[in-house]
Amino acid sequence: MIEVYADVLCPFTHAGLRRIVAERTARGVDVRLRVRAWPLEWVNGAPLDPDVVADEIRALRAAVVPGLFTGFDPASFPATSVPALGLAAAGYRRDLRTGEAVSLALRDAVFEQGLDVARPEVLERIGAAHGVAPVTDDAAVHAEYEAGQALGVVGSPYFLIDGDRWFCPSLDIHHDEDGFRIRLDAVAGAEFDRQIFG
Repeated sequence: MIEVYADVLCPFTHAGLRRIVAERTARGVDVRLRVRAWPLEWVNGAPLDPDVVADEIRALRAAVVPGLFTGFDPASFPATSVPALGLAAAGYRRDLRTGEAVSLALRDAVFEQGLDVARPEVLERIGAAHGVAPVTDDAAVHAEYEAGQALGVVGSPYFLIDGDRWFCPSLDIHHDEDGFRIRLDAVAGAEFDRQIFG
């Protein structure tokens, strides 16, 4: 199992989780993802700016994943990720596979379908597809966030694998006056893959 602390609204997480799923499928390895809540709006003290997220996505598409983020729409970007993180936590309470499926579906909804996963009807539809009812309180999200703080999580996505920690592995990210600059870090990516898949 791969443990990850991440926000549903983090484009780097969407790209990273998609890459892991594609790689495990190609290798025929059944490694599951346990994605825990790391709401960046709590970390930063403010909701994510959809225009900043759009800049990150443009940089990711240009340098790393041209086939992803096809349905992203800044106009429908959620104001909060907490309800979606609560739904993911409910999925994991059912079982690991359901939680992973819900986590991936929530990110697909935001980044590939342009949906607002803060809207109850969107969460209900995603939950129903996986047999999970959306939760109305954020106690599980708070608990995971506090656990992440205790572990020293520094960003999204933050991976914990066999005692080792990885922040946004395989990407070299810089932000300057010209915007985001992203490139693949092949050495770190290969080491990360070895740790996961052997």
